[in-house]
Amino acid sequence: MKSCLVVDDSRVVRKVARKILEELNFACLEAEDGKQAMEACAAQMPDAILLDWNMPVMTGIEFLRRLRKMSGGEQPKVVFCTTENDLAHIQEALSAGANEYIMKPFDSDIIQTKFAQVGLL
Repeated sequence: MKSCLVVDDSRVVRKVARKILEELNFACLEAEDGKQAMEACAAQMPDAILLDWNMPVMTGIEFLRRLRKMSGGEQPKVVFCTTENDLAHIQEALSAGANEYIMKPFDSDIIQTKFAQVGLL
């Protein structure tokens, strides 16, 4: 079973994403900010990361840049899931190492499509 780390400061978003991902047969872990996500990745690198941009402590983009420098940090497929939908944010995320980009609000079909596009399904 593949694992996915859901990183979002909203408990509701984490809960919704977790339900969708578990239906797609992912084992899910959660983090409410980039710092918690770094700790989770240091303990056990996931197969996938669903990542919010705007969070306290450490933003999603800061987390992504640090992740990609970690040992094994190039492995997870990272899908940004955010309200930041302008071209500059999307380009910054992709150049920092994101594999895909989802706009909030999202649903099961969107997550399933994007995860399939990056080879997770």
